[in-house]
Amino acid sequence: MPVIDLRSDTVTQPTEAMRQAMANAPVGDDVYGEDPTVNRLQEMAAALLGKEAALFVPSGTMGNLAAVLAHCGRGDEVILGDQSHTFLFEAGGISALGGVHSRQIPNQPDGSLDLDDIRRAVRPDDAHFPVTRLIALENTHNRCGGVVLTPDYMQSVAELARAHGLKVHLDGARLFNAAVALGVEPAALAAPVDSVTFCLSKGLCAPVGSVLCGSHDFIARAHRVRKQLGGGMRQAGVLAAAGIVALETMIPRLEEDHQRAKRLARGLSALPGLVLATGEPRTNMVFLRLEDGFSLPGAPGDPAPRIAKMLTERGIRVGDVGPRSFRLVTHYWIDDEAVDATIAAFQDILQTAVVRSSD
Repeated sequence: MPVIDLRSDTVTQPTEAMRQAMANAPVGDDVYGEDPTVNRLQEMAAALLGKEAALFVPSGTMGNLAAVLAHCGRGDEVILGDQSHTFLFEAGGISALGGVHSRQIPNQPDGSLDLDDIRRAVRPDDAHFPVTRLIALENTHNRCGGVVLTPDYMQSVAELARAHGLKVHLDGARLFNAAVALGVEPAALAAPVDSVTFCLSKGLCAPVGSVLCGSHDFIARAHRVRKQLGGGMRQAGVLAAAGIVALETMIPRLEEDHQRAKRLARGLSALPGLVLATGEPRTNMVFLRLEDGFSLPGAPGDPAPRIAKMLTERGIRVGDVGPRSFRLVTHYWIDDEAVDATIAAFQDILQTAVVRSSD
């Protein structure tokens, strides 16, 4: 039975065109800068985001880490959101490996950081304090529901940063989802910031890799950090080739994922016991929670993990992101039939629970 995997868009597999490109990719030693396919990917990425240069890295986590370490020295401070991926899900790398202190401020429901909160977080010049060097944003914002930050907001943050002598890094793991949702060019979202990462291995379907973009000087520093982190790859063109196909073919179709996420959200939120946790999806993420008081009869414990297990037994995988919460992410390998099957499976499980609880 085919598995419907909605846990994340990281589960996507390369398309046939990507596999063919990987098999036929011209390669060289990228540590020497001699892999023509890697070089082409980096040039494409920099041009697409309006930056001078780019660096192919194995993962988005490494891209964000290399960016922070290229911007900050040991003991410096980065201002970021308390729901940001870098703070929550990157193993504390900026502190453990870079000695960089994080100043967390609240993410607003729309994924933004309040400008006044940012201003208050900038440290005064005092020997008792770490030196504020960087502001980090995230677009789309994962934990806030796949929401998007607008070019105007990002420009406002950049102007605030310049007024205080700070740099801005953008974790743009799903930047192209944001651009498609807003109907703007990706470069419009990258223009205000000093550096930006994006992932090839999420909605763009490539098997491995992210790209970090910025100025020539910044990328030179990040290149050294990548080496220190063990991210120097040799004949990496076999991976970069899939990324080139992703940039050439996958961006326009992201709107299909967004529309399926909306249809999935509407179908599931109409079921008894389920409500949308972050409103209608803006991109490809659906966050749901079980209504207060909902429980599975005869099944003690947190209901969301148990429902997720019951769905897995039916060939449907979803993310249980809390005792009563779910995250479902649409992507290239989720079609209309998969959406319908997921709604039907949830309906069957929830209706069975309602019937049993009323017996």
